[in-house]
Parts: sequence; C-alpha cells; structure tokens
Amino acid sequence: MNKYLLDTHIFLWSLLSPSNLSDNVAHELDREENELWISPVTPWETLILAEKGRIQLMISAADWLNDVLSTLPFHEAKLNHEVAIQSRKIDLPHQDPADRFIAASAMVYGLTLITADQYLIDSASDYSVFPNT
Repeated sequence: MNKYLLDTHIFLWSLLSPSNLSDNVAHELDREENELWISPVTPWETLILAEKGRIQLMISAADWLNDVLSTLPFHEAKLNHEVAIQSRKIDLPHQDPADRFIAASAMVYGLTLITADQYLIDSASDYSVFPNT
C-alpha cells in the first residue's frame, strides 16, 4: 500500500481530465489498496480556479467540492503548526504558499506527492515525489 498526496492539478485531472494523467499515475490512483490524501489547500485552490474561470464545473465549485469530498475516499492532510513551520524550510524558487503547504504536508505526514510541477519535483529532498510523467 502506498500513501499519496495529490497536488491540486492531479486532484482536478483525476476527476475532470483523466487523460492528463500518465499511465503510471492513473494506475496508482486506481489501486484500491492505496490511500489518497489531499491538503485543505486543494479545495481552496480549486475555488480560486473556478472563480477565475480556469476550470468549468456544471454546479458551483463549493457544491462540487462538497460532493467529491463526501463521496470519494480522500484522507485530509490537515494543516497544523508543524506543516506551517516546514513550509518555510522547503527549497523552492518561489514563494507560492499553496505549493509550500502541499510539499510540507507530504513531508510531515510521510506521504508521496503526486505532481507534474517541476519545481516540486526538483525540490523533493525532504519528501517523496511520484512525478506525472
């Protein structure tokens, strides 16, 4: 069994555009024995993307998220003091708080981050990463 933390775009692609996932990532997401985790940052980023029109949903983003989170078996990688502290220790070339919190969550909870974000892949010295390649 593997424990995977989905970066926001992987979460969205898995539900809205599965063709964007590599075969390896799609296979891992489909394996019932694996645990799939998301950070609270992911719903927050999803709401922002919907507000900006970067994703289109048939219902409100809040209603869609409530449906998804109540029906799919995602675990929550809660934000806490340790995640906040670790978020500042990650060597990223930018200050995007969403990326920092997600990467720190992978580190603190011992999860493997699934991402296509090259910055997160390249900075993965203190956490495991499964690249969407």
